[in-house]
Amino acid sequence: MIAPLRKHKVECPPLLSDKTVLERMWRGSVPLGKTLPQYEDVVLGSLGRLGDHLILLEGGSPAEFKVLRAGRKIREWLGADLHDKRLKDLPRDCAMALGEVLEQAIAASAPVPYRMHRVAEGMVETYEMLAFPMACRWGAPLLGVYVGEAATRYNLVDTIFRSTEEGIVALAAIRNAASAAVDFQIVAVNQGAADLFGLDERKLQWCRLSELPIGSSTQAMLDRLIAGVGTGQFDQFEFAFTRSDNKLEVNVNVGIAAVGDLLSMTLTDIGDLKQREASFRLLFEGNPVPMWLYDPSDLRILSVNDAALSHYGYSRTRMQGMSLLDLWPRDEWDIHREIARSVGENYQSDRTWRHIKADGSEIEVLTYARRLPFANKHTILVAVVDVTERKNAEARIAYMAHHDALTDLPNRVLFHERLNEVLGRVRRNGESLAVHCLDLDHFKGVNDTLGHPIGDELLKAVAQRLGESLRDSDMVARLGGDEFAVVQFPLAGPHEASALATTLIEVVSKPYEVHGHEFVVGGSIGIALAPDDGAEADVLLRNADMALYRAKAEGRGTAHFFEPEMDRRIQARRMLELDLRKAFANGEFELFYQPLINLNANAVSGFEALLRWRHTERGMIAPAEFIPLAEEIGLIVPLGEWVLRKACSEAMHWPQHLKVAVNLSPAQFRSRGVVKAVLTALAYSRLPPDRLELEITESVLLGETEANLATLHQLREIGVRISMDDFGTGYSSLSYLRCFPFDKIKIDRSFVSELAERPDCVAIIRAVAGLGMSLGIATTAEGIETREQLERVRAEGCTEVQGYLFSPPRPASELGQLIAPAHEKEAAVA
Repeated sequence: MIAPLRKHKVECPPLLSDKTVLERMWRGSVPLGKTLPQYEDVVLGSLGRLGDHLILLEGGSPAEFKVLRAGRKIREWLGADLHDKRLKDLPRDCAMALGEVLEQAIAASAPVPYRMHRVAEGMVETYEMLAFPMACRWGAPLLGVYVGEAATRYNLVDTIFRSTEEGIVALAAIRNAASAAVDFQIVAVNQGAADLFGLDERKLQWCRLSELPIGSSTQAMLDRLIAGVGTGQFDQFEFAFTRSDNKLEVNVNVGIAAVGDLLSMTLTDIGDLKQREASFRLLFEGNPVPMWLYDPSDLRILSVNDAALSHYGYSRTRMQGMSLLDLWPRDEWDIHREIARSVGENYQSDRTWRHIKADGSEIEVLTYARRLPFANKHTILVAVVDVTERKNAEARIAYMAHHDALTDLPNRVLFHERLNEVLGRVRRNGESLAVHCLDLDHFKGVNDTLGHPIGDELLKAVAQRLGESLRDSDMVARLGGDEFAVVQFPLAGPHEASALATTLIEVVSKPYEVHGHEFVVGGSIGIALAPDDGAEADVLLRNADMALYRAKAEGRGTAHFFEPEMDRRIQARRMLELDLRKAFANGEFELFYQPLINLNANAVSGFEALLRWRHTERGMIAPAEFIPLAEEIGLIVPLGEWVLRKACSEAMHWPQHLKVAVNLSPAQFRSRGVVKAVLTALAYSRLPPDRLELEITESVLLGETEANLATLHQLREIGVRISMDDFGTGYSSLSYLRCFPFDKIKIDRSFVSELAERPDCVAIIRAVAGLGMSLGIATTAEGIETREQLERVRAEGCTEVQGYLFSPPRPASELGQLIAPAHEKEAAVA
């Protein structure tokens, strides 16, 4: 057993008091106005026993310090003969301590305390020092150092044994008669070793190694220690044994060093390390991710898991020992080698790498690596994630994002990209190109009659024909629906574009046979040229689309080049659309009224409300210019509701026998809110329903006839009057009059205007008036501008007239002169 730490008593004065006395003497000897005291005032005279602990030196640096005088204790500490010796000649540990404290005292020009430790004969000694500078009248300043040992010394071996958690055991060899080492006796042991063995420290001391209760492992340890005593060389090995107290297995790293028959043994618990290694093995071997360990010095694979063997197709014998170069394509050896050798603590690839499998196929992987100790050397653990399928899927997704799923042609996105690329060449090299926008004629009819599957097959056939008609440098794309686009590049001139457009129309217009159905469709093309018609992809496509619109308007099956006038019309239309929306929001619309004259009574029977737009800059805009646009942009429904409310409200200010007529557009019927709008207008104005007359055109009855007839019946039930406007100009059918009992038929002005020149117009008016009389329906002739026209329609039996002969449309504020003297005015006209 190691003896308890012993405190060795030495004859020492109270250190703190000695240093305090010296410092006070030094400070009390400093003359007024001076920095240092005189040597004689401090050292000479009454030092007494303190002189035994003083050493006096001269010099300005450690290399120059020389001993002038040393007290008895100093001579015992450093040696007897110290006179005239330089500091560098003293024992190194003492010289270093003295040199450092002296330098500090010189720099401070004041006393400086210091503490040093030294080892002598296995004991740790502690010394307190006080260095102080002094002036000398005969030369350079002198330096004094007080040195006194502290009261306690410590055994160094005891300190080492007690200060470590590692096990330390001192053993003595036991030899047999043949002088062969056969066992060992424990002569000293620390608590760390006792804890590892699970035994009391006192029981272990003087115990033979063979008597340790560590199970079957005892002989293996004995054999290794006996071999160490025999060679006298340091040895290190791992050893496992079972503790007797708790039956737990202990793993230790054993280090032995022998000197003769004495042997020291250090025991380091590596149980946690072994557990980590076992966990690593479990995670490494059983991991589904391919992994291996390699030596960064030569790139050799040291260990590989089953997942890597399975994924790469190698046997363990083959792969374990391969170079990483065998996994890399030759063209990437240099960059792979550089990265593999320079991996730090951690590495994560920021790109994919190509690897080669045993069958020669290539895969793309992401690699992750970190440094690990393995088999007593630095290695690098690599984990790989095969992203080949993911990359292929990404490529497929990228392809799908840039191609039409039905025809496999480039889509609008890829078309824009390619067009921008070619436009770059156009700008750089002064070349030309053409963009063709092609739209199929009558495609909707194929879809509606034969079904979408046939339509899809037709689109595929069209795509194939277009592709076969182009050069390798051209490109065709499907923009959506039955619309295709072609980039023709390079282009010698407009004549080449015209020739290609003619070819494409001819190709598309040839008969098709799809699933037993034979049919013909045509094509119309709009052409825009770069750079003349635009240098940007969006501009060219827009201009080609405008030219396509013109081609379809001119009869289909033709090609049309873009003209700047088209753009001006489009811009004007766009500006009108913006102004139209603002006009509705700003209340720029107003109603004008044109009187309706009852021919039987020769009096005003009501007024037709006509919408007018007073533009803030352009003045009054004709309804024919903005009504179609309002229908197209969806503004006609809210605008129509406003007209209903406004007309009903203003009619409430007229005499009760006067009615108001309001036109309803087909779009209002399609919105399915027309009944509610009428009810709202009547409720808002409190106008009696029989004073409201709603005028509809024949086109309302062309589509969704049943639904629209139901709406008309709902309106009739409210009590409002229904008239058919512009009768005879559209798809007139007597069945309409049979399906719904209209209150009035309005004969279009086109028949009235040509009464004098065309007898057929007279016949039509006569027939309509006669039909109305037979069915009990009133008939109104529109567009009466002359007295002759008035007399003719009166003679043919019309019951009501309307036109500029009586009054142009007027604002509500000017109707008074028409309402008050209505009877007199009509009598005069008659």
